[in-house]
Order: sequence, then C-alpha cells, then structure tokens
Amino acid sequence: MRRTRDPHLAEDLAQETFVKATRAMLGWRGESPAAWLLAIARNVLLDHARRSRISLPLPSPDALGIPELTQDAVAVHDVLDRMPERQRQLLTLVYFDGFSLAEVAAMTSRSVSSVKTALWRARAAFAEGYGGHR
Repeated sequence: MRRTRDPHLAEDLAQETFVKATRAMLGWRGESPAAWLLAIARNVLLDHARRSRISLPLPSPDALGIPELTQDAVAVHDVLDRMPERQRQLLTLVYFDGFSLAEVAAMTSRSVSSVKTALWRARAAFAEGYGGHR
C-alpha cells in the first residue's frame, strides 16, 4: 500500500505475491520465510511497474519546470557507481527505495543490528568517496 498508494492495486499485488509464493514453494531453499516472501513481493511490484510503463513524448525539462541534474546529483550517482555492490544496494534500498531497516534485514536474511552496522559503514564509505569527489 505504501508503494502503490492504491488499496485495490495493493490487494491485487498481494494476491499475486501469494499465488507466486504458492507456486514457488517447492523451490524454497529453507531461508528466512519473511525474506523469501518480501523478495517475491518486491519482484511482483517491479514487474507491475515495468508492465504499466507507457511511453509518451515529453516536452523539454524547461517547459515542465523540472530542474536539470545538478553537479551534486551527478556526483552522488558517480560515487554510488564506484561503491561495492552490497553497499550500493543497501544505500539504495534504504534511501532511494524507502525500505526500513527491519524490511532490509528480512530481505537480506540478516539481523536488524547487522544491517544497521552495514548501513553505517556504507554511509561512511559514501561520505569518504563523496568528499574526495568534490
């Protein structure tokens, strides 16, 4: 519901998640059931987003009132691209996708405290890379 902002769509996606989970039950390798189910739900949401994309020609960014990417935004993406995959993924899940530490812990089959520590280290690595970038 938090991602779709539409209760009916959220119910449909939840139903599709449980259908896929039921079908995939034989492939479950015994890892955390919450992480397994959250991964399926995330994939269902991503599949829905991909299916519902429509391409429309857009006017120029100036006509829309959208500011161009600043040097800071480009620098942030550059630093993220140079980070190790696990740290980049953790920062993306928390800061861009908006998942809570508990949700990330369930998705990665880790404890909340280990996710918190890894996030602290990822932020420190990002700050070091960003400080050297400027």
